[in-house]
Amino acid sequence: MLKPDIIAIGASAGGVEVLREVVAGLPADLKAAVFVVVHIGNGMHGRSLLPEILSSAGAVPAVHPSDGDRIRKGQIYVAVPDYHMTVGQDCVHLVYGPKENLTRPAINPLFRSAAAAFGPRVIGVILTGRLDDGIAGLAEIKRRGGVAVVQDPSDADFPSMPMTALDHVKVDHITPANKMASLLASLVNTERHYTTEVDEPVEKHLIQINCPECGGPVWEERQGQIVEYRCRVGHTYSPTAFKEAQQDTVEASLWGALVSLEGAADMAERLSSELGPEFVEDARRKRQQANALRDLLNDFSLRTPSGEVK
Repeated sequence: MLKPDIIAIGASAGGVEVLREVVAGLPADLKAAVFVVVHIGNGMHGRSLLPEILSSAGAVPAVHPSDGDRIRKGQIYVAVPDYHMTVGQDCVHLVYGPKENLTRPAINPLFRSAAAAFGPRVIGVILTGRLDDGIAGLAEIKRRGGVAVVQDPSDADFPSMPMTALDHVKVDHITPANKMASLLASLVNTERHYTTEVDEPVEKHLIQINCPECGGPVWEERQGQIVEYRCRVGHTYSPTAFKEAQQDTVEASLWGALVSLEGAADMAERLSSELGPEFVEDARRKRQQANALRDLLNDFSLRTPSGEVK
């Protein structure tokens, strides 16, 4: 029997407004520390306004932690842009590690570290968001006896993350945003029995696809229903994020090929007056190839990650 006192929350698209609503309902004397990771876009550095936004929304203060800060109950810790936030037995760590699911900070590093450090004392929460970051971490929280909470997909502006969590994790509670705070407060104040799940073995094998981020070799790792792709240096992808990253790599390659073809056509046209009419035909062929490639890219850009036409 114990009372959970670590709340780990992950959100992506649409998450700021939901977090404001959740934080507004948390009591000032909350007997738990809250850790928040929101995907805020790659390339952002320094500090964000999210701690100020959350502090003004409710009675529990929010801060960006510094590396090594001690964990205190009644405090919201918001991940610093461009750093993974992880937790140990008594302090917060900021890690400039490889991106996971195309982003840093990512949700999975927080969830995994919380599960490893605090086990059944953790409540893991997945809110609105695209793709499926946080699912592997939520499964780890459940494996170690913690509580899994998911925003009701019908209540989420972007239901992909909640829906994927429900598909892959034995979730304990599904709730809309306007009831999330009262649920979390109740869980923190209530002793609970817990059981840990039997650890399933991790099946790992090398696949014939390189990492979209660094080009290194990639291993597929399976543990129960959770599948992840991890490269030698640690870039990690869920299946959906891996598919999107591969699509981005293909698109970048095609745009590079288009630039090369148009440059070659321009050069052939310039040389035709000096070196003969055969360069006119060469320029025509290259221009035709470039136009066909541009049409392909326009079609490519009209497709969603699932392959459906927008």
